[in-house]
Amino acid sequence: MEKYRLKSLLLQYGGLLAAIFALILLFGLLTKNFFSVTTLLTVANTIPDITIVSVGMTLILVAGGIDLSVGSVLALSGTTVGVWMLKYKLPLVLGAIGATITGALCGAINGWISATWKIPAFIVTLGMLEIARGAAYWMTDSTTQYVGNTIGWISEPLPHLGLTPAILFAILVVILGQWLLHRTVLGRTAVAIGTNAESVRMAGVSTTGPLILLYAICGGLCGIASVIQASKLALINPNAAVGMELSAIAACVIGGTSLRGGHGSVISTFFGVLIISILETGLAQMGMSEPTKRIITGSVIILAVLFDAIRKPKYDR
Repeated sequence: MEKYRLKSLLLQYGGLLAAIFALILLFGLLTKNFFSVTTLLTVANTIPDITIVSVGMTLILVAGGIDLSVGSVLALSGTTVGVWMLKYKLPLVLGAIGATITGALCGAINGWISATWKIPAFIVTLGMLEIARGAAYWMTDSTTQYVGNTIGWISEPLPHLGLTPAILFAILVVILGQWLLHRTVLGRTAVAIGTNAESVRMAGVSTTGPLILLYAICGGLCGIASVIQASKLALINPNAAVGMELSAIAACVIGGTSLRGGHGSVISTFFGVLIISILETGLAQMGMSEPTKRIITGSVIILAVLFDAIRKPKYDR
């Protein structure tokens, strides 16, 4: 039994871990400073926000949905932190709670409209993308606001460790997300819905409640991520996280989560985030231009999608 379990883990994560070590070795040979503790710590400390958002995106994709509004919801949640702390003089804890609730409400609306009215999530979340971004501009008068050191410590490296509280919290979210997906009724329901939603309904199980909850969790995680992103520069920016939905989807796909639903792993998504971050950092240290970096990163994403298509049995296509 233990042998089978070890073999299963190697098959599931071995390829991604090999890709991570191969990239580290490659850029270590091609650049002078990549293969160092400082660079690796920098890579780790830049990914907490996208990691947390990608956890939520994994849950949605496994259930056969998609959420294009995560970047805008993150920006709106971040403005909530700013308004509560600057205008109403509330402490960071209450601001973070407000951001999480804001994100969860946006997500719940996405899930409710999509699941209840059977409108494609692509359309619903595209609309929320515009609504949330517009609300973020409205709440801040389209200006960046300085919050200060009351929030900046979240992204400050801890003494003698080098890692920030943000990345440690993000790893905790990954662990909880993996547990939710594979060890809870909600997670198993998400897999079932993503595999065959009609069969789930015919079995007498409602798909509406679970989908609303999954989208709410994704939105709530965007709210948490907004606090972390704001802490990086101690700023509240209504333009924050533009395009983050694409980065989150890319991390999920590289990690092996199927865009067709029914299959995915939060830990694999975390490895996908690491691969993208290492790739971007390594290319930057090599002096690659921004267009070149985008072309290479995009090519990696397409290859990951092609691999998913090849891996999927022909009768499921």
